Amino acid sequence: MVGSRLVKFLSAIGVTIVCGVTFAGDVETPEQVNQFIGEADERVGAAGQLQTRANWIFTNFITHDTQQMLITAKTNYSTLAGQVSREAFDAMSVPGLSSETRRNLELIRHNLVLPPPTSAAQTGELVALAVELRNIYSTGKYCEEQGQCSVLRDMSLRMTTSRNPEELLALWQGWRAISPPMRPLYTRQVALANSGARELGYADLGDYWRSRFDMSSAEFAADTERYWQQAKPLYDALQCHVAGQLEDFYGEEHMPDDGTIPAHLLGNMWAQGWSNIEDVVMGEKYQPPYDLTAILAQRDMDEVDMVKLAEGFFISLGMEPLPETFWERSLFTRPKDREVVCHASAWSVDGADDLRIKMCMQRTGEDLGVVHHELGHNYYQRAYKNQPYYHRGSANPGFHEAVGDTMSLSVTPDYLVTIGLVDNLPATTEELEIAYLMKVALDKVAFLPFALVMDRWRWQVFSGEVTPDNYNAAWWQLRKQYQGVSSPVPRTEEDFDPGAKYHIAANVSYTRYFLAHLLQFQFHQKMCELAEYDGPLHRCSAYGSKAAGSALGTLLSAGRSAPWQDTLEAFTGSRDIDAAAMLDYFAPLHRWLDKQNEGRQCGWRSL
Repeated sequence: MVGSRLVKFLSAIGVTIVCGVTFAGDVETPEQVNQFIGEADERVGAAGQLQTRANWIFTNFITHDTQQMLITAKTNYSTLAGQVSREAFDAMSVPGLSSETRRNLELIRHNLVLPPPTSAAQTGELVALAVELRNIYSTGKYCEEQGQCSVLRDMSLRMTTSRNPEELLALWQGWRAISPPMRPLYTRQVALANSGARELGYADLGDYWRSRFDMSSAEFAADTERYWQQAKPLYDALQCHVAGQLEDFYGEEHMPDDGTIPAHLLGNMWAQGWSNIEDVVMGEKYQPPYDLTAILAQRDMDEVDMVKLAEGFFISLGMEPLPETFWERSLFTRPKDREVVCHASAWSVDGADDLRIKMCMQRTGEDLGVVHHELGHNYYQRAYKNQPYYHRGSANPGFHEAVGDTMSLSVTPDYLVTIGLVDNLPATTEELEIAYLMKVALDKVAFLPFALVMDRWRWQVFSGEVTPDNYNAAWWQLRKQYQGVSSPVPRTEEDFDPGAKYHIAANVSYTRYFLAHLLQFQFHQKMCELAEYDGPLHRCSAYGSKAAGSALGTLLSAGRSAPWQDTLEAFTGSRDIDAAAMLDYFAPLHRWLDKQNEGRQCGWRSL
């Protein structure tokens, strides 16, 4: 049980311990272990809901007081969940456990992003560091010389349309001025979380994160590299073409001679998706069949209309409308009177039907895709609500990120005509096909190596391979190696460029997005098959297919009750993540890119 001194300390700082868990140190039989799992499920689930409510308040009303409220709730949860995780680790030594029981104990061990050390003081410190890092990020602003200050949302919007390299560089550097203060906080956080991971039997925090995929940490790392090598030829062709087009547009003086692309010229604050520079990449000959941002403006669709459009897709598959409380409690636009966390997210506040999204939406085609993505989370959350607490979640983290993006792949030109958003389309030509595929590739294919870099960097930091003395150098080395993207200006260890990305500051593992960008094509391919579509994969929309919706619903309702390989096989027939469906989708574009790149010097130097 929780020691009296620990209770007194936590009470002194305003934390109430949820007692009553039968800790595994008191159990000796499989029956007692299963009783422990059931009680842990109930107690930790209750604490988790309190933490979620405090988190919602903080992200929507960032003040000193809401920050302290969140720290209290998260400390309470982390203390309880950390202790239960350590007891679950001990319980695994009980003889005679079934494979199902052992897997449930593993899920309990992995129920934290940052496993806390046993020390109550260090647990409180770890929680406070995590909240403060997110606070620094979410309240960051760039103030130009004339005193005009901009938040990230507005800076990002300027980067989508500006073709002035000086302005782009100023915005790029300006945002990265927010992150140097994070460096010492992040360094201390790594030390504390590593300590907590080791108490659970892992080498470090990276080992802990990689071990939650129903396979060993080493196997998972090897598999992600294998998936990347399968998709890499398509990315290499895209990077070569984009680099050539940017050089033609901006001139040689703005491009490095090592074959890399300067990060500030790619239309996105982090150079993770490149669709905003489609006009530069494609030129006038290859124009997409529609401009979704322009259509939203022409139809005078506001943010609520965009969400209802996305909801309509899920309803067409046979799923229920979102509850009325979703519309009452969600945040769709940035308030003018307070600080909020603008990074888009989806919430199940009570673990059942209190579903919400939080976004600072803009009327753009890009944000319409984000809305589909976030609602995918909400429909997944509702589908597995009847599972036990430790089974509420996706088969693996990549599944959760893939569902909404799968719906976005069905937002095709023909789909837009079907729902009346587009009146008519020009006759299909090769130019239109290539332009359409290019727009999707600039988001989906360009993203893959960036997603790998995010966690490759962290894994090296957690293991000690990368130390605080070379955080930034290692970051840009990996960006070059995987992406062929480089910093537009020299960077030093006075900078902390990883912290300028939300998921680093907020400790969100990013490999899930890499997996999702492969899984979504596998899911799309299967849904199109169930919709009895016969044609090129990139033209298919599963909109309105109840057969596809029923099969998807079965996948969603399973949560993480079984190994993800079983869940994937039940839906697609395959037990492995495979880039083949993505390569099939983009095959016409890949052939076109190879022709465009003839005579070009492709590839880049990473050293």
